[in-house]
Amino acid sequence: MVSIDIPGKGKMNIENLVLDFNGTIAYDGNIKNGIREKIQRVHEMGINIYILTADTYHQAAEQCKDMPITLEIFDVDNAALSKREIVNNIDSKMTMTIGNGNNDVEMFEESILSVAVIGDEGCAVKAIFAADIITNNIDDAIDLLLNPHRIKATLRM
Repeated sequence: MVSIDIPGKGKMNIENLVLDFNGTIAYDGNIKNGIREKIQRVHEMGINIYILTADTYHQAAEQCKDMPITLEIFDVDNAALSKREIVNNIDSKMTMTIGNGNNDVEMFEESILSVAVIGDEGCAVKAIFAADIITNNIDDAIDLLLNPHRIKATLRM
């Protein structure tokens, strides 16, 4: 678990990290270089990691094998609701979410900390407005958790 005391906002405990797959940690169905190593480092911090996807390219299981994560694949027609339900089931009050699409907005609204990633595919405007923090890329988003003082510096009142 990562515990962050944010001046003016209070204490935030993060036990879970939820990552959107396509457009966030993967580009055209393939996990971006260096992300596996960052996920391993987050896992070593005692954080539970979940990767959520409608699996557009049908490669998520293969791409995520041998990673210390829980992979959740769901129907594309219910993506936003499925993501919200998963976040609520693992304790939204202790969950950080990272994504880039319209279907990430509901999980952003449920989680204690949400990060929108602009990345190579861009980012839905609704996701930007729903997020607590916006980053240029997935590396910067995961680095927030690896270096929690960055979260404190961004969110302090």
